[in-house]
This record gives sequence, C-alpha cells and structure tokens, in this order.
Amino acid sequence: MIGRFTRAVVTVAAFGTLAATAACGVDSGDGESGDGGGKAGGKAKALKVGWSTIYLTPSWMQQTDKMIKDDVAKLKGEGKIADYKVFNANGDTSQQIAQIRAMIQQRFDVILVDAGSSTALNPVVEQAVTAGITVANFDSLVTSGKVVRVGTDQKEWGRMMGQWLGDKLGGKGKIIAFNGPAGVAVSEERWQGAQEALKKYPGIKVAANVHSEYNLAPAAQAFASAYSANPDIDGVFSQGGALSAAALQTLIKQKKKLVPITGENYNGFLKLWQQNTKAGFSSLSTAQPNYLGVIALRAAVAKAGGASVPNQIMVPLPKITDETLGQYVKADQPDDSYPIQELPQPEIDKLIGK
Repeated sequence: MIGRFTRAVVTVAAFGTLAATAACGVDSGDGESGDGGGKAGGKAKALKVGWSTIYLTPSWMQQTDKMIKDDVAKLKGEGKIADYKVFNANGDTSQQIAQIRAMIQQRFDVILVDAGSSTALNPVVEQAVTAGITVANFDSLVTSGKVVRVGTDQKEWGRMMGQWLGDKLGGKGKIIAFNGPAGVAVSEERWQGAQEALKKYPGIKVAANVHSEYNLAPAAQAFASAYSANPDIDGVFSQGGALSAAALQTLIKQKKKLVPITGENYNGFLKLWQQNTKAGFSSLSTAQPNYLGVIALRAAVAKAGGASVPNQIMVPLPKITDETLGQYVKADQPDDSYPIQELPQPEIDKLIGK
C-alpha cells in the first residue's frame, strides 16, 4: 500500500486529552491506559504506543491493523506495552500531522507511522524524536533519516519482475508495461527497476506503457484499450495487484493466449492464476508484506528499551512462484485481500539487529 493523499493544511488546535483526539479518528484498541516509558524500581515500565495511519479502510490496512494488534497483545502479555491506540487520518495529511502532535503532547513513548506524505510529515516526526519519543515509520516512508524506517526496495521489485519476464520470454518479444499512476513514487521506482532489468534483453520491445489507478475497474478499461491496439504481445510487466488481475481477466474473457503476467499477492489475481495454471498461465508475484508493521513495532519497542536498532530496515521481498502459489492463494477470502506468510520471530529479530 501507498500513502498518496495530500489536502490543504488547516490550522490545528492543541490537543490536551485523548477525548480531543477521538474526533480525529482514534481507535482506543483493546487496552487500558498506563504509564509509559522510563524505569521504576529498576524495571522498565510498559510503553504507551500509538499508530498513526493515513488510511485504515483499505483491506491491506485492515490486515496490517490486525497483525499489529495481535503482536501488541503478545507484548502486553510480556509486560512491554501498557496501552495501544490507532489514529486514522482518513486520507488527510494535515489531520495526520495533528494526530502525531497530539501524541507528542500526551507523552506517548512510541509512535508508529504509515505516512500520507514523504515530506510533509518530516517536521512533526522529527519533533517527536526531539521530545524523546521513538518513531518507527513503515510501508509509506518519510524522507527524514531521524526515524526508524521499515520498508521494501521498490526498484528491486521492478528489477525482479523484469528479470523474470525477460527470462520467461527467452529474451525476445513484445510486452505491455502496465504501471500505476504517472508521477506516483512507488510506480515510478518499480518501472525504473524493470527497465534496468529489461536492458539486458534488447530483443524485448515495449509495445505500450499504460498507467492506471490501482483499482480493478479503471485498470480493466486501461488494459483492454492497450491490448486492443497490441493483440500480438508476448507478455505483460504489471506492477501487481488489481492491475495484474485486470490484465489476466481481459485475456480470459476474450479467450486469448494467456501470456506471462507479473503480479502481486492480491488474492483476486492469485485465484485467477491458480484457476488457469492448467491452461499454461505462469507468473512471478511479490508483496508489500503486512508484517512491515510488526517489524516496525518490534524495532520501536526494542529501541525504546535501550537496544541499538538500525534506522533503515529493508525487508526482503517475498517470491510467489508457480510452485509456491498454493501456499498463498486463499479461496475462502475476498479478492481484495492480500494473503501473506507470517515472518518468524527469529527473522524479525535478525532484521532489527537483535
């Protein structure tokens, strides 16, 4: 998922109590308030933790929310967290800034952030760090180097997909490049990575470079138009999710050759992939894993407890292949869910430097 929403900045009044922030989209979670930070009698006090997210409605965010809450429950059981709250900015970056300011004033010990802007949040997250709060940013990242940032390499995403497609086509053929909205950083970075990989295959030609929102209906329309003009393609570089599902749906509905299409762990695409393996369809998919939030939480709790944690944590991209597809696809889950294998705790510990 990507934070991709900016509205005009509004004047923000100071927030003195949690009741004031309730109007700003606060989910009190399932815990009671408690003292945070510091030490009492030589024993570390349990932490007061908040998550500021630009959106909570998308299915990816809902899954991330559940993963974080499940891990918070474990950490509460270990006495490391006393209180956890979710602050939903509903797509409004100015509101997200206000909510982070409120958490600073309310003396949170840890603030998790999925950012609505890579730059607009820099001053407020740096203000939190100056106030002694541990800030861990995941998924959609700010550019500030003063917070712990947990993410994946989007250029590597594109390189991995481009390399696979080039190999699959034997280094020659025509493809459609199916990218996200023009100008969106993640979309641009993935395509840059793909281009780097495809340079190794001069026999592969890009017949069309198509841009679409990451939603099924507009993606289907955009791909159908490009495919109509280029019906003799040999493959599709797709950034994933609904884009890949739309491309594969088009070929199936028109009863055309099922050329290789790169993808993502969008369950609707995974289902179509599995249903058409016997017809010869093949893909390589990856994921922006929901457990980025759990890694950020664990890193922040460790750092708040005095541990040395790297400020930049790059999480390896998972690979979903024809052989491992069955481990991911969930026939009983909605198409717009994002199935992922949980990362074992030892792997999380390794990433955060434990």
